[in-house]
Amino acid sequence: MADNNVSSTPPAENQNPNPNSNDTIDPNNSNETETSIDAIAQKVQDSMTLSKRHKFWETQPVGQFKDSGNPSLPEGPIEPPTPLSEVKQEPYNLPGPYEWITCDMDTKEMCSEVYTLLANNYVEDDENMFRFNYSKDFLQWALRPPGHYRSWHIGVRVKTSKKLVAFITGVPARIRARDTVVSMAEINFLCVHKKLRSKRLAPVMIKEVTRRVHLENIWQAAYTAGVVLPTPISTCQYWHRSLNPKKLIDVGFSRLGARMTMSRTIKLYKLPDSPITPGFRKMELHDVPAVTRLLRGYLKQFVVAPDFDEDDVEHWLLPKEDVVDSFLVESCETHDITDFCSFYTLPSTVIGNQNYSTLKAAYSYYNVSTKTPLLQLMNDALIVAKKKGYDVFNALDVMENEVFLKELKFGPGDGQLQYYLYNYRLNQTLRPSELGLVLL
Repeated sequence: MADNNVSSTPPAENQNPNPNSNDTIDPNNSNETETSIDAIAQKVQDSMTLSKRHKFWETQPVGQFKDSGNPSLPEGPIEPPTPLSEVKQEPYNLPGPYEWITCDMDTKEMCSEVYTLLANNYVEDDENMFRFNYSKDFLQWALRPPGHYRSWHIGVRVKTSKKLVAFITGVPARIRARDTVVSMAEINFLCVHKKLRSKRLAPVMIKEVTRRVHLENIWQAAYTAGVVLPTPISTCQYWHRSLNPKKLIDVGFSRLGARMTMSRTIKLYKLPDSPITPGFRKMELHDVPAVTRLLRGYLKQFVVAPDFDEDDVEHWLLPKEDVVDSFLVESCETHDITDFCSFYTLPSTVIGNQNYSTLKAAYSYYNVSTKTPLLQLMNDALIVAKKKGYDVFNALDVMENEVFLKELKFGPGDGQLQYYLYNYRLNQTLRPSELGLVLL
């Protein structure tokens, strides 16, 4: 997690790893769950002096709070592309002791350096109890999709010791906004070593990754943050389903409910031993074309969604152990692929607990229901996640996820995730159910 207390908070400051799952938000209180981002933005602006507002972001081609809800502004790119010959050719200047490097994520050595930096310095919860612990395999999966640019994997080293002290990445993506498919960069993993947070490296790192993205003639980007910056296209809520409630309570992720004993809590979250849907099985390579058709058809209904082809589906959704799991339903009669569900693996380090060092979390990814009710499909996903040793199953309220959250005993967390587009304007704030995009 980088530069948490400055106005230039980074785009890649992702999900809160401990959005404490119990007793934080009343799911029946519509005022809490349906607060508009316009109201949030106004409150943020009203509470700040001019000097503390987002000075860095006010210089960038992003939606500004003052323009919120202005229907006269055109949707689409905010600034036109610059001729490539006019894009800055040299990297931005860093403070004297530091130098830029391009991180070759194909090598074990560099992957280990990046892993160590993130594992010790990336996103923590507000109480400093949990910190994201992306595995090396996960990082290689996340940063090497089809057509990736090695130059977008950017590190900062100390010149003398060669120690890696900061990191930011982009990967290419095709994202559809309404009817327009736009080539974008997905920006992620902005991390500055804890001891260097006062050096204000984050803004220069954001400008540097932007420069390198522009050199590939790409002018838009997507990113998420756990804080409100100018200006979210949507605000989403994390929900959590206990799979191992005793451990979650022991490590402080969740609390024992009022008038609940541990045995009653364990019984409440108990799941069947195996999936109940006929034809439910793990996705295989030969399923890629069918899953691609299913996913493309499903994602058309959302205002913002990825434009996946078969290469994307093979990379992002074909199962990889302890990275991404995907399951589908194959009709016993026609052998058609009718339904699909997936989740990725993102454990957190448990800080300062004598009994546990890791919390194994599954994050809902892309799910498509055409024949099997989504409620049943996701219950089967919970069952397989439990069998595979996950402690908690997390889901955002994007797409149609609200259909199953309360019914399957998910609880709302206290962390929200803001979605942003860089140099691309939408004239209205999207409800989470209008968003078909999940960023890692």
